[in-house]
Amino acid sequence: MMNELERDLFARSIRAALESGHRLALEDALDDTGWYEALTAEPRTAISILFELQGESNAGPSLDAVMAWALDPDDPAPAVVLPPLGRWDAPAERHGDQLVVAGMATERLGRAEIAQVGTWSGGRTEIHTIRTAQLEVRAITGMDPVLGLLAVRGTVEVAPAPGREAGDAWNRSIAFGRLGLSHALVGAARRMLELARAHAIERVQFGRSISSFQAVRHRLSDSLVAIEAAEASLAAAWDLGSGLSASVAKAVAGRSGRLVSRHAQQVLAGMGFTAEHPLHRFVRRTLTLDQLLGAATSLTESVGEQLLRSRTLPAGQPL
Repeated sequence: MMNELERDLFARSIRAALESGHRLALEDALDDTGWYEALTAEPRTAISILFELQGESNAGPSLDAVMAWALDPDDPAPAVVLPPLGRWDAPAERHGDQLVVAGMATERLGRAEIAQVGTWSGGRTEIHTIRTAQLEVRAITGMDPVLGLLAVRGTVEVAPAPGREAGDAWNRSIAFGRLGLSHALVGAARRMLELARAHAIERVQFGRSISSFQAVRHRLSDSLVAIEAAEASLAAAWDLGSGLSASVAKAVAGRSGRLVSRHAQQVLAGMGFTAEHPLHRFVRRTLTLDQLLGAATSLTESVGEQLLRSRTLPAGQPL
């Protein structure tokens, strides 16, 4: 297990790679710092450090690396076909000897020759490895085009034999993906709060810094409470290690990120709407990350339905 000094050096190396602004430089840095080895040995440390730094710097989250490792820790694929925005079910269906793929991916899929895809087939989830050349890929230019998400579609021929049954692996991959995205949302929220706080201290109205106004202070304090709630939910999810707790953490992080973005926009006022100020990039990223692998609203409904069906409460976090 990393000690405090090793953890600090690990974080510094990743931060330096993120500040370079090059995705390939980050991948080289992850290799050089032993991040992939840390992912296997200490997934909580590896994922929390990388994704929170990516959230703070507005860099695209390394979702493929985590989800591919969770699908097959011994031989992770270079890319994964993700469910469409707002969903978390397998993005492909099997019809005979064909897979009908309708999902999305990160820009990493555009550089990979193969990718793994979860497939719904005959009442079970299978995992198939497919060649990316067989897929139709186009850029998604919506709320956050800088993130580099891709729409992925295609009909792929597969062997007649059933694929590897991997319902547990798919659920595990979704759970780890949600934990990573939750850390990225926390990082982005923390950065938005910093931007709002700095503006509140510098901005003067009626001869006083607006940080002395009660309405502004309430928005900043509510933002801090929301971030700490997301961090507490994440800590509980890591400790409990269940898919349900990961869903709760993602729902809380998404809701907290949206709340912080609203408060930060109110504090920054007109300044926050300008293209020159960085806030809009974090607002866009927060809205998009919230949708990946299930938005806060849909996850809250899903968790509630699970609890109603089971009529039991999950184990609580020991105090």
